Amino acid sequence: MLKDSPALFEIDRPENMTTQEYIYQRLRKSIMLGLTVPGKPITIRGIADALETSPTPVREALRRLSTEHGLKMLPNRRIVVPQMTSIRFKELILLRVTLEIHAACAALPFITNHLVNDLSDLDLEIDAAVEKENYNQQIILNQQFHELIYTANSEQVIMPMIESIWLQLGPFNRIAARNIKEFYVVDHHKEILSALHGRHKEDLKVAINADIKGAVGQLHPDALERILK
Repeated sequence: MLKDSPALFEIDRPENMTTQEYIYQRLRKSIMLGLTVPGKPITIRGIADALETSPTPVREALRRLSTEHGLKMLPNRRIVVPQMTSIRFKELILLRVTLEIHAACAALPFITNHLVNDLSDLDLEIDAAVEKENYNQQIILNQQFHELIYTANSEQVIMPMIESIWLQLGPFNRIAARNIKEFYVVDHHKEILSALHGRHKEDLKVAINADIKGAVGQLHPDALERILK
């Protein structure tokens, strides 16, 4: 990887995927996984050289990510992953809780036993990734777990908003993954699965809230400030 290029997560590229979409998806996944460092400049030339492409599709991909708040253009025109503050972090956690509880409750009437079984299998894969300390796999599978629940409602329109929050919390998803054994005394996915199986809305709300607020979401403010520095 070149000096001015961020770490880019490898993804499959379907034959019909445009270069701009490919670059966008790779960068987006990399930010969500916390592979990019907040405050470090991301240059169009660095990415273009690393991916052996022209600057034009890179520029468009960066523009899209900026509109989703995954990247920020500074006054000197440098492009960076935004720095996090404790106030912004708490706001993002609160928004994530609000949006995902809404999405889960809206999806509850569409949950089937077959889907609950699929989610249970996926949760076992997450457990295995935790044991192996495979952070990338853990984060990816965790997002798939939540997305499968919310998209059970075929009329949902909330996933782009939820994914925007995931994007902005990317570097701290990785902190959560590294600390999951310390903070997750209860496996809240099991609580979510139980609530889905019984079609219990109030239990589902409690479980989603606890799952999101676990790990870094419940850090003491002083500890959070040290991490964010």
